[in-house]
Formats: sequence, structure tokens, C-alpha cells
Amino acid sequence: MSKIRKFIGIIFIVGVFWLIYGNTFQQQGARGVVSEIGDDVNAIKEHPKVAQVANYLHHELQGLLSKLDETFEDEQQTEQTEPEQPTLDAPSNQVFSVYNIELGDDRSEVEQSVGSPNRSSLNEYGVNWVSYHEDYQNFFMVAYNEQNQVAGMYTNQDLVTATNEIEYGSSKASVRDALGEPLTSIRKGLVNYQIENNQEHDTYLVDEDYVTIFYDKHENNTVTALQIISGDLETQKPEFFAEPSEKLKEGFEHQLFDLTNAARVKHGLSPLTWETSVRTTARKHSSDMAQNGYFSHTNLEGQSPFERMSNDNISFRSAGENLAAGQPSSIFAHQGLMNSLGHRENILKERFESLGVGVAFDEDDQPFYTENFLTK
Repeated sequence: MSKIRKFIGIIFIVGVFWLIYGNTFQQQGARGVVSEIGDDVNAIKEHPKVAQVANYLHHELQGLLSKLDETFEDEQQTEQTEPEQPTLDAPSNQVFSVYNIELGDDRSEVEQSVGSPNRSSLNEYGVNWVSYHEDYQNFFMVAYNEQNQVAGMYTNQDLVTATNEIEYGSSKASVRDALGEPLTSIRKGLVNYQIENNQEHDTYLVDEDYVTIFYDKHENNTVTALQIISGDLETQKPEFFAEPSEKLKEGFEHQLFDLTNAARVKHGLSPLTWETSVRTTARKHSSDMAQNGYFSHTNLEGQSPFERMSNDNISFRSAGENLAAGQPSSIFAHQGLMNSLGHRENILKERFESLGVGVAFDEDDQPFYTENFLTK
């Protein structure tokens, strides 16, 4: 209660002093106010009690003004560190580019332009997705081949340019007008794998490379992400699902975490922190679903996500869970979650602070993805 009284007292003091010294502050700043108060204090020294009160108020105001100056400086520094949107040029050799990068570019050229990567993790093509961003702003991922040339790219931010004027936010109709009808299948060896026709993405063969354009159905079916995979890289993936491994599991987990944060930042939210303990809980649920052939937030023992976290001694004030299964990568899983309203709300919930992602594979190599969100 004493702190509340002191705070109210300070607010009252500031109000009174603004009436007296407001013009001086606007014209000369805090130093001018302090100087004028000093002059006023000297002028009333013949009144000791009044001088004592004035000196106290003078001291309190100096401290408050100092704190205000520090807050203003911190806000200025925050604004200064926010990265700028890069200047994007039209592609010179390909139909599409991401952050002015095109298939075939050398890794050295990429990193000379954008800096060192933030993460490198195995993907379904047997190479790494290498991510670049500035606290998840200007986020994109690049896959390099053995010659350290760009063989794949992905972004879910406004970093796309194209010779046909397709860009982030373009309508699905304009995409199909420019590129025609999308593919219905991709051939792998002797098998034609059907492309799921769920209206959430289109895949095209463009100059022998595979371009998948993702749409956000909650934003009028506009372009929300782009993946480009070279024909050579697609060919070296023999099956629809990649062969499971511990490294691929970790890769999918970290990629889904990064994709979630990139989406949050794009929507004006703070990125989440990685929660290792929650990943353990998420992994156990993904593994349980994969091994026992079910897909549900409630496990076979009747436990909810919140009960499973509590059983693992994870404390929280609020929590949420997203599930996905059967998508060949974290990219497709994430884009599907963003098009599912309840899952989207978890991804874009402002109060969530951390995230754990767990992945497991069933006997047919299909991935199961679990995201557990927390506020502690």
C-alpha cells in the first residue's frame, strides 16, 4: 500500500509541476526544468519549511525525469535495431527469387549478402534447411547441394519477387492466371504420388523446378508462403515420405518451431522461446499416436494435453496444443495449421511465451507433429 501511495503522490507532484514548469520543459527540456527549480528554491531559502518541501520535490522530480529519459532512450534503441525491409529486385535468371536469391546461386554470395545462418537442420530431401533471419524478421530458408549452390528456398514473409508479378499477398486467381493449372501428381520412380487437392497450396513445374505456392484461406486465399525445390533435389528424394532418423526428427522439430515464430513476427507478435522440457512431453504424445495408430489431443488413457504436461512436472498458467500428421515436412504441417482456425489461434496467441515441438514417425514413415504452447 505504501508503494501505491508513493506512486499516487508522484503523479500528483508531476501534475502540479507540469502546470508550473510545463513551458520550460517544452522549450528547454529536463535540464531547463531542473535549473529553474533550483533558482526557485534559492529564492525561498528564507522560508526553511517551504525550502525543505521544495528540495524534496526537486529531488523526486529529478529521479522521475531521469527514468523517463532512460525509457525514451530504450524505445529509441528498440526502434533503431528493428531490421529494415530489404530492397527486392526482379529475378535475373529464374522466374522466382527469395530475398534476391535464386536457384544456382553460390552459398558464399548468399551469406555475403545476408550474413551468417541462424540454424542448419536436416530436411526431408537429405540436405539441410539453413535458416536466415533477424529475430525472425526477414525469415527465409535455403537448401544447398553438394556444390554449395542454392537448390531449394522457402519463405513465409514478404521476400518474394517474380517475373510474372506473383508476390506475397497475390490472389490465388492471379497465380493460376500466370501459371495455369497446378500439378496433380509427382512421379517418384515407378510411382505417381498424388498431390493433395485441399485448395491450400498449388505445386507447379517451372523450368524443371518444383514451385509450391501456399495460400492463406483466412486472408482471402492470398499467397502466404513459397517453396522452390530444384528438379535435381526433388529427384533424389525417392519416396513421398523421407526415411526417418533421429536427425530428421530434430530437424522437423526445429523447423516447425522457426516457422511458427516467423509467422508470429509477421503478424506483429513476439517470438516464442524454445522449451526443452515441453518438447519431451510433445515427443511422447507424437510417439504414442504414431505407435498406436490414433490422432487426438486426448490419449488412450484419457489424458488431456494439460494433464500430460502436469504429469511431467511442467507448471503453466495457460497452455495449448496443435497436432498434425501425414504431411511430408514441417513446412506443409505448419501451413496446414495456419489454415485451421483453432490451431492458427494458438500460433498467433499473444499471451503464449514458449513452445516445445515433438515429432515421431509411424511404421509407414509418416510424421506426427505435436506443438505444446505455454505461458508460465
